[in-house]
Amino acid sequence: MTDTKRLAFSIIQFLHDQLHSGDLSSDAQESLEVAVQCLETAFDVSTDDQTLAVTQTLPEIFSSATLKIKLNTATDSPTAEQIAEAETLKTDGNDQMKVENYAAAVEFYSKAIALNSQNAVYYCNRAAAYSKLGNYAGAVQDCELAIGIDPTYSKAYGRMGLALASLNKHTEAVSYYKKALELDPDNDTYKSNLKIAEQKMETPSPVRGVGGVDLAGLLSNPGFMNMASNLMSNPQVQQLMSGMMSGAYGPVGGAAGPGAGQAPGSGPGLGLGAGPGLGLGAGPGLGLGAGPGLGLGAGVGSAGASDISGLIQAGQQFAQQMQQQNPELIEQLRSQVRSRPPSASNEEQP
Repeated sequence: MTDTKRLAFSIIQFLHDQLHSGDLSSDAQESLEVAVQCLETAFDVSTDDQTLAVTQTLPEIFSSATLKIKLNTATDSPTAEQIAEAETLKTDGNDQMKVENYAAAVEFYSKAIALNSQNAVYYCNRAAAYSKLGNYAGAVQDCELAIGIDPTYSKAYGRMGLALASLNKHTEAVSYYKKALELDPDNDTYKSNLKIAEQKMETPSPVRGVGGVDLAGLLSNPGFMNMASNLMSNPQVQQLMSGMMSGAYGPVGGAAGPGAGQAPGSGPGLGLGAGPGLGLGAGPGLGLGAGPGLGLGAGVGSAGASDISGLIQAGQQFAQQMQQQNPELIEQLRSQVRSRPPSASNEEQP
């Protein structure tokens, strides 16, 4: 009966999603609402009972099933020549992965699949290339196909977990990492990624900004806000701000002006990668360059060389002051930028 309730739960969940899609007429919405009530009563289930939830939504299950049907209806078995050519194409794809030419790798794997669609390795390798390109949905689809061909292929489960985690589907990712570890218990990458996914399930994702910085945590950090307040109340900064806002340093937002709060190479910023400095941004307030920085006023336009030199010199002085005032906070921000998502590992393609 539990499986029946889970199926009913998935159907009700699908109907709820359709109700909120905004694509239905008022009559159709009313009909679906009645259908949901009837299903909840008939099967004694509620969408609040998350214990009945499964790892995939109904559309995802349907999509996976139709892909498998297409795969299984391929009646023509590849010839020996086609199999050999497909293996050569796979090797070419692996070579492209080594030099980080992921788009070319996808093309080679796709050609190999066209010749031999029954090889799970080709789909799994293409999934890895898709993930490198940021096409996580494509990676999920290929992993599903690989698992459909070979349900004991641990690497397909591991890469499925990685793609799902990248889509912030950490609950589903955990289940695939666990399956990967069942098949390959000594794989340290699966163990590490499983731990990360489980932590993500327990901890709400913070609001991230440029460079992976936790903006919510940053803006609520008393040390950072105190530094910002001291900087903006400094008479020298106020003089610079006044000069820029009045056009003393050239037109606002001119072509030569660095972007909002950014810290380019020539105009140092409180960049966490290249070193501390002060970014001259597009408006007073907080900005983000290569790392968190402080944006100052309007963009530098066609100012003279001496004016720009003075601005840069002042910026360097203020950045040094901030570094000296609170080095622990600067190091904390550097650590945030250096943090990395779950590892895809550097394993070779099979």
